[in-house]
Amino acid sequence: MAQIAIVTAALLIIEGLFGYLGAAEESRSMTALIPAIFGVLIGISGLIALKPSLRMHAMHGAVTFGLLGALAAWGRTIPNAIKLTQGAEINQRAALMVLLMAVICTVFVVLCVRSFIAARRRQRSQAVEAKSE
Repeated sequence: MAQIAIVTAALLIIEGLFGYLGAAEESRSMTALIPAIFGVLIGISGLIALKPSLRMHAMHGAVTFGLLGALAAWGRTIPNAIKLTQGAEINQRAALMVLLMAVICTVFVVLCVRSFIAARRRQRSQAVEAKSE
């Protein structure tokens, strides 16, 4: 899972830099770097998780940052979608970047939760096997 955290971090950092540097200079906003900030936090956690003794805590930290990123991004995406259905004009480039962050973070959280569940099942089955020996 540490590798998935690092890949997720790279995607978010690339997205943030693309969102900021890819915008016209007069319309650049520091908020375009928000995905990169979450990417750095997830990436640091992923790097820490490479050490086996710190893996569990680091990955819980990474998934927490991923969940916060997903909630923040979906919290911006849903109102934008509502505005679009009402015919209001929105910054479509910014809305797309927020949606992309929401999807990346959500996929990361789902992968982490699945991994946590699988790890718990492995622990339980090992405990049962140890008792039966």
